[in-house]
Amino acid sequence: MASKRSYGDGCGIARALDLVGERWGLLVVRELVLGPKRFTGLHAGLPGVSPNVLAQRLRELEAAGVLRRRTLGPPAGARVYELTEWGRELEPLLIGLGRWGGRSPEPTADPYRSADSLMLWLCSRFVPAPGGMPGAAAGEGLVAVFGVRSGDDRFAVRVGGGRLTVERGVPERPDATLAGDLGTLTDVLKGRRPIAEAAQSGELAVGGDVTALRRLVDLLITSRPATAQAAVLA
Repeated sequence: MASKRSYGDGCGIARALDLVGERWGLLVVRELVLGPKRFTGLHAGLPGVSPNVLAQRLRELEAAGVLRRRTLGPPAGARVYELTEWGRELEPLLIGLGRWGGRSPEPTADPYRSADSLMLWLCSRFVPAPGGMPGAAAGEGLVAVFGVRSGDDRFAVRVGGGRLTVERGVPERPDATLAGDLGTLTDVLKGRRPIAEAAQSGELAVGGDVTALRRLVDLLITSRPATAQAAVLA
């Protein structure tokens, strides 16, 4: 096996890229930011990577101390991968990178490949107002817990105090729930398709406080940042 390449530069940025900059490396981290996953779940979220390359990236990230393997307790007993404390420090960097990349002047028609990436998009769009105080882009007083399901992926989305957080799992008492395939959820959460129309077609299952869901979508739409090109022209 060829030795891993290095920039040979003492700069912290270069060192970080030595550790997580290999192709697929940061996307592996993306898939683990919201909670542990088994190998099959990781591969499902990264369909463009071969199992051999994914296994290699996991070994490299484990050796670097970014992630670790763990066996879940009974009755599951499954082996999962999870980020270490140090690895979890990459979360705000990934969200910031997603926010920056989302402002690209070149639009993309590429679909989301994993539900985790869509959930992290929520985090990147829900930007606190200046000074950390709740504002229009930070929630306008919305306080709610949402349960989101896409296939086998389940998430708890919590909004309150000008913050939005997401974690893998099922919330105990959600105010509202929505479930559908990844394409439908993407279209609904990005405001491309009305909640009622998707629900009426049977492609989206909705429960609980639909008004709170609409408020969340409205906030995500109105907080859309200007593209980099527009910012330059301004």
